[in-house]
Amino acid sequence: MNGSRIAAVGHYQPAKVLTNEDLAGMVDTSDEWITSRVGIRTRHIAGPDEPVDELAAHAAAKALAAAGLAPGDIDLVLVATSTAIDRSPNMAARVASRLGIPSPAAMDVNVVCAGFTHALATADHAVRAGGSVRALVIGADKMSEVTDWSDRTTCVLVGDGAGAAVVEAADESGIGPVLWGSVPEMGHAVRIEGTPPRFAQEGQSVYRWATTQLPAIARKAVERAGLTPADLAGVVLHQANLRIIEPLAEKIGAVNAVVARDVTESGNTSAASIPLAFSKLVEQGAVSTGDPVLLFGFGGNLSYAGQVVRCP
Repeated sequence: MNGSRIAAVGHYQPAKVLTNEDLAGMVDTSDEWITSRVGIRTRHIAGPDEPVDELAAHAAAKALAAAGLAPGDIDLVLVATSTAIDRSPNMAARVASRLGIPSPAAMDVNVVCAGFTHALATADHAVRAGGSVRALVIGADKMSEVTDWSDRTTCVLVGDGAGAAVVEAADESGIGPVLWGSVPEMGHAVRIEGTPPRFAQEGQSVYRWATTQLPAIARKAVERAGLTPADLAGVVLHQANLRIIEPLAEKIGAVNAVVARDVTESGNTSAASIPLAFSKLVEQGAVSTGDPVLLFGFGGNLSYAGQVVRCP
């Protein structure tokens, strides 16, 4: 086997839902102000007893079940996250422990909002190189824990959650070549810094970069898969802000694709946003087995990574 594919996906969100009306009672904002600027209506918020690795493990367990696999079938665990407060043990090891995965390679990937697509590419490379047979790739973040809830410019954006994919060896590749990179000199535009760590961003800079620079990069990722944007059945962009997602999707030119808009009900869940939205599209039947879907992450560092995958 010289390829890899996504065998199954899964997602998880905490039970608590925070509405725009709830936020209006906490900071100087309103439902109209939030929806008109970012398109978000609700977001899920984890409690103090729900750490990132628990969110990740729930999503991963669903992906394993959907693939019909046992924990022992996994030999590589990758967790994309930027909200791991502890340095060691890492989130991947903690998830492996929760699920009972014996002796996997376990690594965290911190590329913030582009973390999942970076981790997916890493798993694809490992499987195709023979370093892994089946990998568990997870995006999980608890943004509520790094948010200043008195800052209306950021607290209206964030949510918590996790999404996961099982990647396995295949005769033909169902994961296209990745196109990835960054603009490190603009890394200050999206930050999680300080003690305690706090999320901050330069919203206008991110908006201009995403809507002007990223469409051409996303189209190149599609070209690397040997397709045109019109061939895509789905587009799953990082769920940052509906006002970024819609113009970016339009400029990519995927005229026949379903565009994920999970941000409206989940908010910005950072590394969780792409697998969370993708899993929901699969669960809802909005895309079908074998359909080509563009996954494209962007954000912190100003980093980006995208690839076309075939739906499980």
